[in-house]
Amino acid sequence: MTDATGTTTGIAGYTALVTGGGSGIGLGTAVRLVRDGAHVTICGRTEERLAAALATLEQAAADAAAAGDPVGSARYVVADVTVEEQIAAAVGEAASTRGHLDILFANAGGSFTMGPITEADVEAVRSTIDLNMVGTFLCIKHGAPLMSAGVGAGVDGDAARGGSIIGMSSGAGGFPHRYLWAYGSAKAGIDMLCRCAAEELGSAGVRVNSVQPGIVDDELMAPITAGGPLLDDYLAEMPVSRIGTVEDIAAAVRFLGGPESGWITGESLAVDGGHHLRRGANYGLLFG
Repeated sequence: MTDATGTTTGIAGYTALVTGGGSGIGLGTAVRLVRDGAHVTICGRTEERLAAALATLEQAAADAAAAGDPVGSARYVVADVTVEEQIAAAVGEAASTRGHLDILFANAGGSFTMGPITEADVEAVRSTIDLNMVGTFLCIKHGAPLMSAGVGAGVDGDAARGGSIIGMSSGAGGFPHRYLWAYGSAKAGIDMLCRCAAEELGSAGVRVNSVQPGIVDDELMAPITAGGPLLDDYLAEMPVSRIGTVEDIAAAVRFLGGPESGWITGESLAVDGGHHLRRGANYGLLFG
């Protein structure tokens, strides 16, 4: 799709990989990409969850077709982002439609530890860093070569445009959230990793950015968004005082993934109702 000046707009026909795509923000983003006409591969560790997510994505494609919009598609591959061979295979599968990858949302993440630094289990800390930062590194390592300008055929036969990688950071990576330090440190590492990759890969046509969501109403955060002192603490520190939605984050990722953001790279985009303007949440409230 092009505008009146001949500039490419939209993502119809793009290929995309979303890690951690079986639920939450990953699935919500995959839905948004499919609705906009992209060919999306989701990956995760649990096949049953991915199969259920695929049904949601196929319905999104059917709805787009019924509305006369560009038709995307979806498939899944089982992969653990911390295992290099598996993420390399997932990236290759996502790119196989055209031999070129356009969008990679390195969304998989989580935390295996919470609490005081002096009481932390070192293996839980290592696992948290491995899942978040090392997993994102592996996505960039194997995704970028399949995005480099000149690799594969572009949409509608045009020359390949390069591609866009989006890392999943967090507000906890941008400013301290009490007792969430291991997760926050890993996410801060993702932000720096994405900036370094943006500087290194720009000449190959590959843009790299990260998003820093605030508190979002999804499966992961459900125990907090259900209510209580920690949710109250979040809302009190947010200028736009509401819980975020999966769609809020999906819209930001879609923007960073598409040609509309073609001159943006190395950015860490806060999507948090302005929470980053104040102090981080106090997870000590969960400990009484």
